[in-house]
Amino acid sequence: MNTANPALATRAAPGRLARQWHTLRYVVGENPLSAISAGLFVGFVLLALFGPWLAPHDPLASHVGEPLSPPSMAHWFGTDALGRDILSRVIIATRLDLGIAVAAVALSFVIGGLMGAFAGYFGGWFDRVSTRVSDTIMAFPLFVLAMGIVAALGNTVANIVLATAIINLPFYLRVARAEVRVRREAGFVEAARLAGNGELRVLFYHLIPNVMPPMMVQISLNMGWAILNAAGLSFIGLGVRPPEAEWGIMVAEGAQYIVSGEWWIALFPGLVLMLAVFCFNLLGDSLRDLIDPRRRT
Repeated sequence: MNTANPALATRAAPGRLARQWHTLRYVVGENPLSAISAGLFVGFVLLALFGPWLAPHDPLASHVGEPLSPPSMAHWFGTDALGRDILSRVIIATRLDLGIAVAAVALSFVIGGLMGAFAGYFGGWFDRVSTRVSDTIMAFPLFVLAMGIVAALGNTVANIVLATAIINLPFYLRVARAEVRVRREAGFVEAARLAGNGELRVLFYHLIPNVMPPMMVQISLNMGWAILNAAGLSFIGLGVRPPEAEWGIMVAEGAQYIVSGEWWIALFPGLVLMLAVFCFNLLGDSLRDLIDPRRRT
């Protein structure tokens, strides 16, 4: 009778960790921006989780300082036209913007990934219908489509999440479909079938785990786009409603004061928004380097 050797398994685990650590060091050494993106990501997550305790003032309270006062030691990012502390509003807005992006990307990842996996594995009418749905969505300018959905359903947070998820759906559907079609006749899939596994078990236990790495890269890239989309909808008045603290709203409120010299009202929220999108784009590139062995040669 063959039995697993616990000693060999114990020695193999540190070896895998050492190889993963070596790969991570190589990627960071080849692309130092990977470490910067990881640091920014951790910073944004901490702001989202602990923002209410880190904000120095109530983000909705007016006249905590002189209206339109420039950055100072009392108010690092200055105050807006109502005397609200901009730093506090930027910190609190992190949770809302990241929450919208995470919810929208998760929704499109689950639905689009499953649709693409089923279409790539089973083909037939489901493949044709899924492909036509993806083509229809991609035929529209995506931001304009999101505007139309939110305008039709109402500018609530739930509808912003729904609109952002719909316009991101084709990315996951196409990636999952292509990856599953490539692997559905692979040797390990045939071996799983010969071992007595049903079609659904082969799909969920053998194929989908193998297409997760490129899907994870797509998640990171889409997070930046989802944040930008939510902020863009708020900027044009179709997103989160004032006086809620949100980066797009704050940029829109500060845009009218740039000409008169109050540059800080729009600058700091716009800068944080740019850093968030920059962070997730760099993170996607770093994940691609970690996952794709051809990029490590």
